[in-house]
Amino acid sequence: MSNNIDTKPRLKILYEEKIVPEMMKIFNYTNKYEVPRLEKIVINCGLSEAKDNIKVIDIMSHDIAMITGQKPVVTRAKKSIAAFKLRRDMPIGIKVTLRGARMYEFLDRLINCAIPKIRDFRGLSPNSFDGHGNYNLGLREHFIFPEVDPSKTDKPRGLNITIATTAKTDKEAKELLTLFGFPFRKR
Repeated sequence: MSNNIDTKPRLKILYEEKIVPEMMKIFNYTNKYEVPRLEKIVINCGLSEAKDNIKVIDIMSHDIAMITGQKPVVTRAKKSIAAFKLRRDMPIGIKVTLRGARMYEFLDRLINCAIPKIRDFRGLSPNSFDGHGNYNLGLREHFIFPEVDPSKTDKPRGLNITIATTAKTDKEAKELLTLFGFPFRKR
């Protein structure tokens, strides 16, 4: 994490200097403000075992805070479901929404540190776009981030990472993320 306010994140500089001109060439944009940009990144972790062991929320909150540099929000059940032994307002997950410099710093660590540590990695699925230019990525374990100390966590847990862009189509969003360095699987 960069503590200096004047310092721009590395990927933000890359976006402004290389990605914007490249996207303008590929999609024939006339104005640099037409080029899609990253809007936010949401990291979500569902913790169904929190209904039995509330300490899970604290453990994962600490780990997510270490990964993102921001304290997560506890998400609660909206309604009771008897079959799952779930009561209304029980904590069942945590989430963090990153914007600005923290978003670019997290994306840099995700692309360059975490994704290369995934076991049997063959590339990210190019089919995980939602039709509106947003990309969803599921990770099986959060231990792939270098900030997490596995000895302080009871077990690996999965994360859902949503990358929201201002792109109108999935093609534009895929090109944007490819230029950022996302290793998409070849079809």
